[in-house]
Amino acid sequence: MAPVSLANTSSGLDVWSLVLDAGPMAKLVLAVLLVFSVASWGIMAERYRRFRRAEDSSRRFLERFERGGGLAAIQDDTRDLAGSPVADIFRAGFREISLNPPAPTGLEALGLEAVHRVLRKSASVQLGELERSLGFLATTAGATPFIGLFGTVWGIMNAFRGIGVSGSASLAAYAPGIAEALVATAAGLAAAIPAVIGYNHFLGRLRAMDLLIEEFVADLIHRIQGRRS
Repeated sequence: MAPVSLANTSSGLDVWSLVLDAGPMAKLVLAVLLVFSVASWGIMAERYRRFRRAEDSSRRFLERFERGGGLAAIQDDTRDLAGSPVADIFRAGFREISLNPPAPTGLEALGLEAVHRVLRKSASVQLGELERSLGFLATTAGATPFIGLFGTVWGIMNAFRGIGVSGSASLAAYAPGIAEALVATAAGLAAAIPAVIGYNHFLGRLRAMDLLIEEFVADLIHRIQGRRS
């Protein structure tokens, strides 16, 4: 059997040529994967800035909170501290305290429960804001490999169709279809892998922020109890 020559197919196996010469379905698959990939990278860049701002500003707020002093003084010192979920939770609790000053002894527990409820609600809002758009990363991580797989199957079908049209199993007949299928596979993985890494990364930071908020809420309630006793 004579060796197969790649001379006639090497130009057709260039990646960009394959994309440009691909059929409508393959181009649609690649376009969908490109949209997922670009959107995922945009979300990861935005969430990285948001988490970094939240963590830095929360650290500065907690440094001021741990120095002690009255709640009103802490409120005044951190009024301009933006982007901190912990500071926003503190401000929500401070507003509740300001609207409901220390109650008679029989109503003390009800007042603390109201403050605690406000703090929990504010914490849920803050964590929800940090979690925003992470669901899209999870969707990208789960969906894009299957979208790429669909493109792979479609490319293999085209490869078999090329064999049927040419009447031979030569490399020139099936190589473009197989290469187009592999490009779809690679594109699906290229979209999914960064999304998986980004989602797990931000999920870990979100859990760390959740623990930080829980500790802060417990410390704030303890300080309020000492203030009212």
